[in-house]
Amino acid sequence: MLKLCGFAASNYYNKLKFALLEKGVAFDEELVWADRSPELLARSPLGKIPYLETEQGTLCESQVMLDYIEAAYPQKPLLPADPFAAAKVRELITFMELHLELVARELYLEAFFGGKVSEETKARTQKMLTRNAKAFGKLAKFSPYVAGAEFTMADCVGMVHLPLVSMASKSIFGEDVLADFPVREYTKMLGERPAAQKVNADRKVNQELMKARAK
Repeated sequence: MLKLCGFAASNYYNKLKFALLEKGVAFDEELVWADRSPELLARSPLGKIPYLETEQGTLCESQVMLDYIEAAYPQKPLLPADPFAAAKVRELITFMELHLELVARELYLEAFFGGKVSEETKARTQKMLTRNAKAFGKLAKFSPYVAGAEFTMADCVGMVHLPLVSMASKSIFGEDVLADFPVREYTKMLGERPAAQKVNADRKVNQELMKARAK
């Protein structure tokens, strides 16, 4: 059986958990903090979480894991059968992760954790996010799912990343860089799915654990 290792407050962990639940794949979970311990480094070379334990060995990097899950468990596919349509889904995933979430992550220290981010970083990030959000609008469909009419793995990504980008930018800049898109309605729609409800409930529990651990 697969074992998903990490913590449920992580958006990348939840991307994988959402996909596993949607596909009906049996899996266990192991709570692992990103502490760069020798034990963690033995299973995830950069000490990153999440990672996935399989019968063949361990996998790291969330999109590699998601692609493995899709290939190894083809039931309830999360990619279209058409190669170009599947590539467009992966294009959206790459765009959301590299050009939105990764950029917005520069703001998380101040937006979510009580730290401070330099004015230079804020200005640079705002410029990049504004440009990248406009480009995102050329790819995203929201009709009603982010890639079109069907639920895909891009929605497993969109549900966990897009709200963070919105919240972080609104907190730091006073405006949501994704305000031109129906992210709130989209997230609410996805939140009605049983798999999403499970992900969100477990995330809230884990966030409380993180707060207690930080004290």
